[in-house]
Amino acid sequence: MGSRILTMKRQAAELGRIRTGYSRPNPDPKKGPIPVKSRTFVLTSHSREYVAAAAKLYGGNVEQWTPQRSTVAQWRVITEAPELQAILPAGDVLNQSYEMWGGGGCERRCDGVTEQIKRQPCVCLARYGEDWHTRPPTQVCRPTSRIGVFLPDMPDLGVWRLETKSYYAADAMAGALDTVLQATGGTGMLPVRMWIEQRTAVREGKTKQFQVVMLVPALPKLRHALSGPISTAAALDPSTLDRPAIEAAPVERPDYLAEARECRTADDVIAVWHRARNAGHGSDELLADLKAIAEAVAKGVDPSTGEIGDQAGDDVDEPGPDADGVYDVEAYDETDEPAGGEPPVADPSVSWPQAAQPGSGARS
Repeated sequence: MGSRILTMKRQAAELGRIRTGYSRPNPDPKKGPIPVKSRTFVLTSHSREYVAAAAKLYGGNVEQWTPQRSTVAQWRVITEAPELQAILPAGDVLNQSYEMWGGGGCERRCDGVTEQIKRQPCVCLARYGEDWHTRPPTQVCRPTSRIGVFLPDMPDLGVWRLETKSYYAADAMAGALDTVLQATGGTGMLPVRMWIEQRTAVREGKTKQFQVVMLVPALPKLRHALSGPISTAAALDPSTLDRPAIEAAPVERPDYLAEARECRTADDVIAVWHRARNAGHGSDELLADLKAIAEAVAKGVDPSTGEIGDQAGDDVDEPGPDADGVYDVEAYDETDEPAGGEPPVADPSVSWPQAAQPGSGARS
């Protein structure tokens, strides 16, 4: 059995990144590239194959591109699709921090209270106060949000890292993800829809335009997002959550008349009626038929054949006299015979319910 380094992070391979902006060359060669806010997502990767697959799925042109402060060329596509369908892996996949980057890499990384690299109090807060985030990014750290998602229609198994440096997007993404984690406990994958939303806000009398990355569960109904983890199959095809369950095969209705014809007492026939009524099959027609069978049984008529007596005993020899010439039979008192010479018949209607259940079914 294998072993692991306990302190090592376990994460899926990063196939590429999902960005909310790009840069274009500056007409002034003495200045750096001009940043552009994109209305659709920009997918970048070291692999041209992945970017070509993204262009086929989401539209756009494949082009070579070199990130700022890098000499390694990559590939990118500015997509044309208004949104992306993705899957959030299990667990808390949101990573956020205030960061400042320079020529030597990340110079500050802060959680808003403590700067993590030098282990000191938040520098931006100490210098500029509570409203430090309104200052230009050249002076303060920028809120950076990263989420790794699966793009299920892209090749290979790995995550695409969604990254945004928008203050408002950071707040919206954290709120949306917290709602999902509260409902699912982070124990399963969840399909999501992502798009870039353009918004405005008025600050100190000035209208500010900004972007927010919207990330919402891609489920047919809200109840699906709040009812706990879903299966992997449902994460890949959320529409299955709203499909009706496969109906169970209907239970075959018992043949109550056939059961009654096998009975040998009226009480047994009445028991058949009670079973039918409890099962919701108690029609008036069935009640009438079972009463007729019970009366026939009480008169000694075999309801299966219509013959009187136990016909199975016809072939049995009658016992003969013993050695003393005496027949082994019960004494019969003629005074016990009712008028008309017929044996006494119990009235089976005494124990019968007087009415059938509402919603009676068809006759058996």
